[in-house]
Amino acid sequence: MQATDEVVDLVSRLIRFDTSNTGVAETTVGERECAEWVARQLEEVGYVTEYVESGMPGRGNVFTRLEGADPERGALLIHVHLDVVPAQAQDWSVHPFSGSVQDGYVWGRGAIDMKDMAGMALALARQFKREGYVPPRDIVFAFLADEEAGGRWGSHWLVDNRPDLFEGVTEAVGEVGGFSLTVDRPDGTPRRLYLVETAEKGLSWMKLTCNARAGHGSFLAAENAVTEIASAVARIGAHQFPLVMTESVSEFLKALSEETGLDFSPDTPDLESALFKIGNIARIIGATLRDTANPTMLNAGYKANVIPQQAEAVIDCRVLPGRQAEFERTIDELIGPNVQREWVMHLDAYETTFDGDLVDAMNEAVLAYDDAGRTVPYMLSGGTDAKAFARLGIRCFGFAPLKLPPELDFAALFHGVDERVPVESLVFGTNVLEHFLHHC
Repeated sequence: MQATDEVVDLVSRLIRFDTSNTGVAETTVGERECAEWVARQLEEVGYVTEYVESGMPGRGNVFTRLEGADPERGALLIHVHLDVVPAQAQDWSVHPFSGSVQDGYVWGRGAIDMKDMAGMALALARQFKREGYVPPRDIVFAFLADEEAGGRWGSHWLVDNRPDLFEGVTEAVGEVGGFSLTVDRPDGTPRRLYLVETAEKGLSWMKLTCNARAGHGSFLAAENAVTEIASAVARIGAHQFPLVMTESVSEFLKALSEETGLDFSPDTPDLESALFKIGNIARIIGATLRDTANPTMLNAGYKANVIPQQAEAVIDCRVLPGRQAEFERTIDELIGPNVQREWVMHLDAYETTFDGDLVDAMNEAVLAYDDAGRTVPYMLSGGTDAKAFARLGIRCFGFAPLKLPPELDFAALFHGVDERVPVESLVFGTNVLEHFLHHC
């Protein structure tokens, strides 16, 4: 059986496993069951697999290695995560864990983030083993837990505690990239840009705390922790960090200008708004032009007539490569001397260059199935498991190829209601990945 014959069914079956990751260990479900099922699909065609629970019961990960023709070459890691963000069934047109195949789409939580890529990787791994195919170099397939909560009990735990699983790996491919963005050329003909992730912003969750004197709500209060924390949060929320052109973003904007004939140079007035000329993907691209710090949580007080001793806030910080020190200096100025900060979680930014044999193989694979395509680099405003693997010196890319309908608001489907992936996109992506892995 060819990979394209079973990829839709595999993606649908993966979605039916409720692998919701709440970020709280006691309420996170399904990873072990799903990982064990993946292991069975691999073992069925002759793979030897290793199931690993990453530091906590139920956080299941599955690894297998397909030996290549040249054992002296560095291995390639194909990594996917099996967990998904939660979904509320009452909000959806179909049940989010149904894996329903209808109207030309596979529906459900994880359809694009990222059980589509998991299904494609699994289908190809099975095909390669059935055929007795030997790739140019070793390929390590990894199906991972806990990406949606930062990978503490997934990729980062594995890097810290089981680096042997990545022995010999020099390059890696995972999410979020390889999807098409259709733009119009000056003559009106469409051009599909396939965005390869070469960079991602740093991810930091920062907790702010203010301690002050408690007192009666009717008294004059020289100190008020709520006022201090609210003022700090307001200053952060209102601050606009400077426009910074990283290499990945600069190359993307240059390619976009070349293809559309429009000006997307750094000097363009209100560049973020100008980007919406290319569609809703501008929400992702615009967020990579500068650092962001978005207040997301507030906590203070326990009674209406008591001025509390402590107030807290949480800020979601996304920082461009090379900007962490300057970002922290700015935050310290904004919060003032009476508010303390600490990192609840911190993962570094990552960036690599858009060149080399692996990039050439991606481009050739796309062009083999879409002669109107062009691969371009871009930066992801969020984060992936690549942050963990980069700590091992592995060069990481996001390349989960999908040829998408121009009208599909792809960005809105990530963690959104009615998440779905076109059936034709899965077949296209499987073909492209197969070509890529034959020439990697």
